[in-house]
Amino acid sequence: MEEIGLPELTPEQLETLCKIAEETARKHILTRVPAKRVETLNITVETTAEKPLTLSIEVELTLSPLMRDLDAQALADEAVKQAFTKAEKYLRELKCHSQI
Repeated sequence: MEEIGLPELTPEQLETLCKIAEETARKHILTRVPAKRVETLNITVETTAEKPLTLSIEVELTLSPLMRDLDAQALADEAVKQAFTKAEKYLRELKCHSQI
């Protein structure tokens, strides 16, 4: 993620950031695949409080054999990308509010 000049984040803001990333990744997958066709979905989001802020998002996805036409790894990668995009949007909003 590029440097966007953030203020020091509170524990609540860090928690919100992780929650946004996790929910975005989950929503992306579950809008593409019915929940009953997902065998494994583990989403891990971690961040550091010190500067520079580091955000790590991992998605482990295993689909039902009935979903053989869908590439689970590609879908997981898309979910990670979406999660980073939404997290960056949240951080940019925090930056704007801190400059007021």
